[in-house]
Amino acid sequence: MLIESILEYSTRLAGPHILVRFVGVVLLFTPMSGVAQNHRQELAATAPASTLVVGFVGGFVHADDSRHSEVQLSRRLQAKYGSGVQVEVFKNRDKEKARKAILNWFNLLEVAPATTNERPEASLILFGHSWGGSAVVYLARELEKKRVPVTLTIQVDSVRKHGQDDSVIPSNVAEAVNFYQAKGIIHGRPEIVAADPHRTAVLGNFRFDYAKEPAECSVYPWYDRFFFKGHTSIECDPRVWSSIQGLIVSHLAPRVNPGQFEVAAGLVK
Repeated sequence: MLIESILEYSTRLAGPHILVRFVGVVLLFTPMSGVAQNHRQELAATAPASTLVVGFVGGFVHADDSRHSEVQLSRRLQAKYGSGVQVEVFKNRDKEKARKAILNWFNLLEVAPATTNERPEASLILFGHSWGGSAVVYLARELEKKRVPVTLTIQVDSVRKHGQDDSVIPSNVAEAVNFYQAKGIIHGRPEIVAADPHRTAVLGNFRFDYAKEPAECSVYPWYDRFFFKGHTSIECDPRVWSSIQGLIVSHLAPRVNPGQFEVAAGLVK
């Protein structure tokens, strides 16, 4: 960075012919391998992760409550994949914060210096449980208005909020999947469909039934387990979240094509 500043300053002061001489002196005394290595390190430090995973917790759960599977999954992904992925968890009512974080991430990818000849590709994955599941769909619709592509949406026992429909997946989503259970006062959306089947693949609507709650539910509040047994059981079911983790991991390789990325990047102000 210092060399570039000196070169620019020299050009303004003395013109190109002096600059050529200065460059010759720099090349003579500068170990180029060290300069290149430092430059690559600077680029790596400033470049954002090419994959962003955004999760929403359900009900009135706090985004850092480690008893809940959404939070546990996010921490596992971040710990395992490090700087290769950025994972964020939000309360379902903080959809606007999530939207701003996503658009900011796209902008950072746009301005980040490229370390190769190819533009970095973007992969955005959204998941959530209960009201968090419906928040996934509502947010995807808002991103569609900004022409932001979504690689995958995952809904777990999705419950609509304020009467808004959470069953129709917008056409900016490449793939979508739904996990649900059908018992109890609160139960999830049994089916999701694509607004445009030519642009969105619905991977499935997978039903789970619980005669007995999973052992992992023991850390959940007693009132959730008593009043909302099925709804809580699917949230703490390791089979469900193992499947979700597998889906997310299979999509960590960037899938958004360059044309989609160019449209989406740099849109928020």
